[in-house]
Amino acid sequence: MATSLDALPPALPGRREVIDTAAGRVGFYASSEAEGVPLLLIHSINAAANAYEVRPLYLHAQGARPVYALDLPGFGFSERSRRLYDPRLMVDAIHAVAAKIAGRHGGVRVDAIAVSLSATYLARAVVERPEVYRAIGLISPTGFDRRLAGRGPAGGDRGSPRVRRIVDSAVLGPALFALLVSRPSMRFFLRKTFGSKRIDEGLFAYDHLSAHQPGARHAPYCFVAGYLFPTDATTLYEALTLPVLMLHGSRGDFVDFRDAPRFAGRPNWTIRALPTGAFPHFEDPATVTGAFDAFFAGLA
Repeated sequence: MATSLDALPPALPGRREVIDTAAGRVGFYASSEAEGVPLLLIHSINAAANAYEVRPLYLHAQGARPVYALDLPGFGFSERSRRLYDPRLMVDAIHAVAAKIAGRHGGVRVDAIAVSLSATYLARAVVERPEVYRAIGLISPTGFDRRLAGRGPAGGDRGSPRVRRIVDSAVLGPALFALLVSRPSMRFFLRKTFGSKRIDEGLFAYDHLSAHQPGARHAPYCFVAGYLFPTDATTLYEALTLPVLMLHGSRGDFVDFRDAPRFAGRPNWTIRALPTGAFPHFEDPATVTGAFDAFFAGLA
């Protein structure tokens, strides 16, 4: 493993900033020279997650509007200490960065886009602080399937202390994580995400490098143990009253959106299925960025 985060190059152009928050030290990228409503981008959660996952969206927005991309706690340039990683920690990080962005732009409400499991964190952030957000986008959001939908206890998670003890043990933990973030394993999981052998090689290379930084294993241990999955995803989505654009793929392992039709009938929700895997912004960036551009422009 690398000995310092100095060995990790930036995932995105622009300024890289780090702030102290209730969730620890949180890093984010900023390209804020343009005028307009600021946009916050939030990557997904997996063993090697980081802001590179929103790179096509960031590059498209750069120069057209202020754009920011967050490294969630435990990933990228954010704090990777050994601690419990759960939805509360992630939401607190989003709160801190969104407030920083809004303050930097005169208190204007921000737009935000989140990918996969992080859509549940963004939904909670909006429910808790609706005055901060104008509209949101969700890409392949978690919580519309049979397994992870739910109206469980508010703020609950699906964590297993027993599993966490096993994966976080000094004997098994490092070996298990090394296997999980080996090149063959990472390529296997990215192919499942893309639903194809054709993955984004730049994403693969950066993910591999990011997953071999100091402390990289701690948040993924909590992910594997279930702590990062909320029990109340459905309740959170149902509570959203601001405009929502949801895009999801129809190929690969992440295509169960059986609960989506219930939301499609809501006046503030727009849902589109695309002939892609779970990362449509990498496979068909023109369609995805075009959809979000039209969606946000329609709010002006």
